Amino acid sequence: MRLAFMGTPDFAVPSLAELIASGHDIVAVYSQPPRPRGRGQNLTPSPVHAFAETMGLPVFTPASMKVQDAIDTFVSLDLDAACVVAYGQILKPAVLEAPRLGCFNLHGSLLPRWRGAAPIQRAIMAGDRQTGVQIMRMSEGLDEGAIVLGESLPIQTDDTAATLADRMATTGATLWTRALAAIERGGVTETPQVGEPTYARKITSAETRIDWTRPAAAIDCHIRGLSPVPGAWFEAPGPDGPVRVKALLSRTSLKGAGRAGEVLDDDLLVGTGDGAVRLLRVQREGRVQQSPADFLNGFALAVGTILG
Repeated sequence: MRLAFMGTPDFAVPSLAELIASGHDIVAVYSQPPRPRGRGQNLTPSPVHAFAETMGLPVFTPASMKVQDAIDTFVSLDLDAACVVAYGQILKPAVLEAPRLGCFNLHGSLLPRWRGAAPIQRAIMAGDRQTGVQIMRMSEGLDEGAIVLGESLPIQTDDTAATLADRMATTGATLWTRALAAIERGGVTETPQVGEPTYARKITSAETRIDWTRPAAAIDCHIRGLSPVPGAWFEAPGPDGPVRVKALLSRTSLKGAGRAGEVLDDDLLVGTGDGAVRLLRVQREGRVQQSPADFLNGFALAVGTILG
């Protein structure tokens, strides 16, 4: 099939690799424009952009797919279908209707639960025990299209957004070959979404700070759902004032009880509103990730200290 691929982050790369390996003709790859990154703020292509270039594929990076020039270019590609994975732009009807068979999106949830920008993070933060990946026919509404193919995945108790996203990206990539074959021969059953939708709104900085008065299970889900980016954080008292520390991995603990935010032992067991959470990986500003032992070796936190 004559395809365009539209995607931006690491999550989308396995899907593009699978489509290339399956022998489809990828005539164009669309990705978000290069962004300033690193200390030098050099313009850096997205993971999909960089991978596509290494594979010798033409890459388009329009700032907006809503402008007429971008739409006209897309229409001129004379596509059989477009495969979309976390592209990051809204597609107008003129774009959705341009390919002969339509545009299809790989989404990281079991729709209609967690429509929107951050389904993987929100699923973990909500304490969900199951999620999935689904290919749907794209429509004008936000993740409202009919489901073509999908697969469920369990959310493990030690999953972070990063580990879950890796598994979902790999599983999702394997769905494309089967889905496109069924779409091409007209043998696919498109199933409308059923149930009350929930929305995975974009993560904001205002919600990343840890509230130690919440129950331990909720804090654990909060930490793992935001790990490693943007990272849930707290403040610890330092010699020159409060120091921001990210908590990147945790687990609930039956040991110890104390005040919310209280350091309960010398291995980063912290009291919560109900129970306690043990921090397993932390990161001070400007430092690398550390185990509790390495962190406390260079940053003293006495038992009884209250974290903010």
